[in-house]
Amino acid sequence: MTVQLDGIDLVIFDKDGTLIDFGTMWSGWAETLAERLSGATGRPVDDPLFAMLGYDPVARRVTPVGGLAATPMARLREQTRDLLVAEGVPATAADDALAIAWHAPDPVGLTHPLADLDVLFARLRTSGRRVAVATTDDRDPTVRTFAALGLTDAIDALVCADDGVAVKPASDMVVHLCAALDVPPARTAVVGDSPADLQMARAAGTGLVVGVLTGVGGRDDLQPLADVILGSVQGLLGP
Repeated sequence: MTVQLDGIDLVIFDKDGTLIDFGTMWSGWAETLAERLSGATGRPVDDPLFAMLGYDPVARRVTPVGGLAATPMARLREQTRDLLVAEGVPATAADDALAIAWHAPDPVGLTHPLADLDVLFARLRTSGRRVAVATTDDRDPTVRTFAALGLTDAIDALVCADDGVAVKPASDMVVHLCAALDVPPARTAVVGDSPADLQMARAAGTGLVVGVLTGVGGRDDLQPLADVILGSVQGLLGP
């Protein structure tokens, strides 16, 4: 299926799960974190950690409403510390365990694009549209990801979790990007794989809300919030 972008001057993409494969980036991270924390604390914390993250270790998938789906890394670290303390780990020991176990996934080596992003972004820009990214990942790994893909100059603006802008599902990221690029929300499309992405778009009053099925959200999760559902961002390229 494809989607028409008539009346749209700006397309805002989520990153992980929309442009970049979510599982490749985050499944191994969740499993490694659980292993390291269990080793550092001497306690089996896998089950409560995966429940908090919203991670299914059997299917190796992230649930659409779990912590991993739309929570900034700094907040996830805080929630992980709270979880360790709730599991009976003394606060000081929890801090020590996190210092040992906490890490970020490799934003270059684990990056697998979900479409030919060079072609997608070039076609959007050639048609006179602007391209932006709104992600709950931090700025440094986001910049490194797009630099490794050779896409830095193809993105007109991006906003990240540590930029001081309220994160999804609040409207602020969309409002920020629209203001920066001087495009009204009504002439903006948002493309994302999670309910939080689409809730952000709805809250901002964007002209088009597009869900994609390449990330954490299934059709039933996204359908109530989306104007259109695509198998992937490849659908924006047309037939």
